[in-house]
Amino acid sequence: MATVHLTSLGCPKNLVDSEVMLGLLLEQGFTPVSEPEEADILLVNTCGFIQSAVEEGIDTILGLIELRKNPTVRVVVTGCMVKRYGADLVKELPEVDLFLGTEEVATIADRLRALAAGGSCAVLPGAADRFREQGEIPPFLMNSELPRRLATPTHRAYLKVTEGCDNRCSYCLIPSIRGDLRSRALPDILREARGLAAAGVKELTLVAQDLTAYGLDLRGGPKLADLLHGLLRDTDIPWIRLLYLYPSRVKSDLIALVAEQPRILPYFDLPFQHVSDRVLKAMNRPYGEAMIRELVGEIRRLLPGATIRSTFMVGFPGEEEEDLERLAAFMADCRLDHVGIFTYFNEEGCAASVLPRQCPDELKERRRDRLMALQAEISLAANQARVGRVEEVLVEGVSGESELLLEGRTRHQAPEVDGCVYIADGQCRAGDLVRVKITEAHPYDLVGEIVTD
Repeated sequence: MATVHLTSLGCPKNLVDSEVMLGLLLEQGFTPVSEPEEADILLVNTCGFIQSAVEEGIDTILGLIELRKNPTVRVVVTGCMVKRYGADLVKELPEVDLFLGTEEVATIADRLRALAAGGSCAVLPGAADRFREQGEIPPFLMNSELPRRLATPTHRAYLKVTEGCDNRCSYCLIPSIRGDLRSRALPDILREARGLAAAGVKELTLVAQDLTAYGLDLRGGPKLADLLHGLLRDTDIPWIRLLYLYPSRVKSDLIALVAEQPRILPYFDLPFQHVSDRVLKAMNRPYGEAMIRELVGEIRRLLPGATIRSTFMVGFPGEEEEDLERLAAFMADCRLDHVGIFTYFNEEGCAASVLPRQCPDELKERRRDRLMALQAEISLAANQARVGRVEEVLVEGVSGESELLLEGRTRHQAPEVDGCVYIADGQCRAGDLVRVKITEAHPYDLVGEIVTD
């Protein structure tokens, strides 16, 4: 059977889709290869959430096309960018042999087999029409019966519990790309989690577009707390991490559950996006600065030492200097552990794209740079406070910075988005949970040595 090289772009939720596609291809006799030059089929799973992701996807596709020396090698593009732009991509990228939307994850093996049997480098008949008739394809929702090949190290994995989103933020295309909220059945999620635990996963990261919305579409069904209790009961995974918690849905009972259960990491990923009431209203976010400050205070009261991560968007239409000052003051007062700052970009099809008083790009960049500099100081101070402490660290393996260093993460550092711990002394293996004394701090990373006594 054919060899396949898969490039997965975008968020962890997209990565799970890629892992399912790899599992299906393996099951059907395809052979994954790590080098694109070795592949009969070059498969790209794209992100279409923001313009920078679209640009990355186009660059990746063009790069693979340029690598293709043998005309029999096929190029296949899947994912959010395909769902977003549809038949326009067929016109703009005629070198691509097949485009598949987000709903066709489970059909990937059949599609590639049909393509391989076609004997020509042309878009399959009806491909463009399928974009126009996307509504006829049943919405995809993964389940535990689908095979999955982890692309992460074997000691950690993502667990996607929902698909789509019912929030209607004015800057976001996800509902139009991924559809409305669809929650997986609780027994199905727990079945997959038990399999991951049996495979040796030490850190299970729950992901969704809005994790706190889990079960809201299941009338009388389970909610996030029920899912967490089930994971604690059915698995022995030592680290359970929660990503993408919608701020207005984080209540005292969830905070208390995290405080009571040491296996649920005290890590709150809360994408506030802004703190100005006026800007948040324009974003269609149903809360304001008072609620944000109250939530941060409650987390720190019920769970001292908890890590809080957030993202903020600057340059949203109508954002004034006073709005930015409120955001800077909030950051200085509340001193969140991890913060990502993004500049707003007009995404065609979003409600915000037609709002008046758009900010110039240069102004957006200046505002972003100012807040990033402020957060670097805050993050450095927070890391310096950890020097001398002994932290539990999940070891990732040899560092990409130097073969003389190992690399891992504390419970305060999520994979891919936060910093890491460089381990300068001591012996261990990837996947080990070890005690590390922190000896040095930087704005985003820590340095330490393994404690053996």
